[in-house]
Amino acid sequence: MNKHVLVTGGAGYIGSHTALHLVESGYDVVVLDNLYSGHRWATPDGAEFYQGNIHDQDLVGEIIRKCNIDSVIHFAGHIVVPESVGNPAKYYQNNVIGSLNLINACIANNVSQFVFSSSAAVYGIPEFCPVSENVDPQPINPYGATKLMTEWALRDFSAATRPFNYIALRYFNVAGAHIGGGLGQATPEATHLIKVACQTACGTRPHLSIFGDDYPTADGSCIRDYIHVDDLAAAHLDALLYLSNGGESTVLNCGYGHGFSVKQVIDCVKTVSNVDFEVKIEPRRAGDAPELIADNKKIKRVLNWQPQHNDLATICRSAYLWEKKLHAGKII
Repeated sequence: MNKHVLVTGGAGYIGSHTALHLVESGYDVVVLDNLYSGHRWATPDGAEFYQGNIHDQDLVGEIIRKCNIDSVIHFAGHIVVPESVGNPAKYYQNNVIGSLNLINACIANNVSQFVFSSSAAVYGIPEFCPVSENVDPQPINPYGATKLMTEWALRDFSAATRPFNYIALRYFNVAGAHIGGGLGQATPEATHLIKVACQTACGTRPHLSIFGDDYPTADGSCIRDYIHVDDLAAAHLDALLYLSNGGESTVLNCGYGHGFSVKQVIDCVKTVSNVDFEVKIEPRRAGDAPELIADNKKIKRVLNWQPQHNDLATICRSAYLWEKKLHAGKII
């Protein structure tokens, strides 16, 4: 089994959790991060760190050769949907061109296994839920489009370059913090619901906004599939094992297969925090699907992925306890 892994964006939220799981599982881990939204302290002990950019093919190639890298997990991308609409050039430059530079460096240096951090945003507003990998992707913003373009590039490179194989993991709504308590989301200006709700419970924000309460759902608010970050990190290790055992390139949804509404999530955060914070109803945001839930049968079959934290209260509690540490200044 290949054990030398380069994690791009490994000082960010999901990347740092995955790097920690890799170190704890005995991998030799190298993190490459430009610290745009990541933090040096989030890199786990035992991982080697390089500050740099995926656009720098010479640096990437040097790291691969020096550290005997045989697998890459690629997280280094911009992820804010509204920003992608307002500044698409930033997203195409980093998410597409940066990824192409990284893929080229991998192939030039005989790295044959690649795990890509993709997104359910490639689906846009699906006609049916749960949504499976067989659905024709229809992204509705540059963020989703750039993720899909990178998937296409990986598909074409894999077909043309043997034995280069990849797995693209399409994340649904990632949330929570490491169950061990020492790691969590510290992304500047985060927009994810559970993170924002926990910030509001801690007093960092004056109120929480619900964007639309007139959707065709039971309580009028949007429904999403929330996945604990530790379970998502574990999926990346399962993906590496699958590829190292000769698995073929594929695309997989990462979600639990069921959802909760915005109002249900807010109520859960209020319960675990014991804080009754203010909630305001705002107009709908353009492009929000009423419901987005993963069909996760394929990832369970292909990777034998077995999530351990499939519980909304667990997700919200871990996120809140982490946010309390941040709010109190107890993080390095």
